[in-house]
Amino acid sequence: MKRCVERLGMVAIACCAVHANAGAADAPALGVPSAAAAPSTDRSADTASAAVPTAEPTWNWHAQNTDVAQGYPRFAASQSGANSLPAGGEVQETVALDLMAGLRLWSGAEAHIDGLLWQGFGIGDAHGIEGFPSGEAYRLGTREPNGMISRFFLRQTIGLGGEREAVADGPLALAGRQDVARVTITVGRLASSDIFDQNAYANSPNTQFLNWGLVNNEGWDYPADAVGFTTGLAVEWNERSWTLRYGVFQEPGQQNGLTADDRYLKWPYDPSANGPSSDGQPLRAWAMMVEGEHRWTIADHPGAIRLLAFLNRADMADYAEATALLRADGLGADLSSALAYRCKYGFGLNWQQEVSANLGVFSRLGWNDDREQGWMFSDVGYTGSVGVSIKGASWHRSDDTYALAVLVNGCSIQEQRFLAAGGTGILAGDGGLDYGLEKILETYYDCAVWASVHTAIDYQLIANPAFNRNRGPVSVFGVRLHGDY
Repeated sequence: MKRCVERLGMVAIACCAVHANAGAADAPALGVPSAAAAPSTDRSADTASAAVPTAEPTWNWHAQNTDVAQGYPRFAASQSGANSLPAGGEVQETVALDLMAGLRLWSGAEAHIDGLLWQGFGIGDAHGIEGFPSGEAYRLGTREPNGMISRFFLRQTIGLGGEREAVADGPLALAGRQDVARVTITVGRLASSDIFDQNAYANSPNTQFLNWGLVNNEGWDYPADAVGFTTGLAVEWNERSWTLRYGVFQEPGQQNGLTADDRYLKWPYDPSANGPSSDGQPLRAWAMMVEGEHRWTIADHPGAIRLLAFLNRADMADYAEATALLRADGLGADLSSALAYRCKYGFGLNWQQEVSANLGVFSRLGWNDDREQGWMFSDVGYTGSVGVSIKGASWHRSDDTYALAVLVNGCSIQEQRFLAAGGTGILAGDGGLDYGLEKILETYYDCAVWASVHTAIDYQLIANPAFNRNRGPVSVFGVRLHGDY
């Protein structure tokens, strides 16, 4: 208790003197646990123990490219609507390229920028499945390449003294050393999921599971524009076995829309593509979240659990009010009178455990009150997933990974009535609804071609897509090529 009180005092002093007693940069993924607790089955963890240069570099640059092709055959569908996945089958491709650079500004301070270029479409133009099959498919699909400054942020790490640990060079980190006990402040444009809801086995569509519901917790309507990025502030207090995080971020002014900074950071800028580009009204539209993380080891095998709570506020429609309008006026009803500034809250649980040097397991649970429309991510009201990740050392392919996971998504009775009346959400809207839980199985094999290039084959089986028993099941086949440079 005494030690914790002392730490609280140090945190207060550190936040008032940002340049004092500062360590080096945070970990490559903005919110990952300290290297001591990172499971060895995660490739990013392998670099965390790499040799760190004696002289800390002042800058770095990285590039990555991910190409995904996905398709599905014809499937049974007795009902279709505005947001339905086409039942006739299709094949789509996406290409994404990131160019990233970092600069050390002063002791403990780094600036990072990420230029994103993308092209292509998700299957069904990213509609019709809540656990959408590709995290590389943006809702702003495009036939011509589009570009964006997706990340542009400053990170200040403030050391609190004591034990130190190495930080490996990475796309969003400069190599060096930092205090294990530290406060990290990140401000600027980024993905809120860069810091929150991290998981060693299910977090990156570049190298792990592709499904949205396995990359992030779909019960968390996390703040983002239609591509996945926004501007905000996050503060993290890290100790050897735990981390506490808080964040506040801007929300788009329209459901699944662009934000005001997209006017300047996205090209070409086309407000008609996804609604006008704007923030919600200042101090009235925002997203806040807090996450506590606890880390441990069992027989030298690390594990972690994270509890997330979030509160969003935006000009959202109430499902019950919108449903009444649809029933009175039909599918063409004007739902604007159902809009009002409301709060939406929820919780997430995120767990990972290394079982052996080459085997890890994970799970997520998520829930939100689901009385208001989904605003930024999905229409899911509650979700659960569990999976396993196996490295290929036992078959002499130590850089390969085989993984399997199952995911279940559901929604509230209020949302069910809205969809049954013909309403449309971010992803769902078949013109009616015979409700059933959306159930997904995903499995992939990721193969190292050489050190920096991987390819993967992926299969997903989706029952009751978008909660509708009148459609599916759907089998989605995918191939991925990823390179880091």
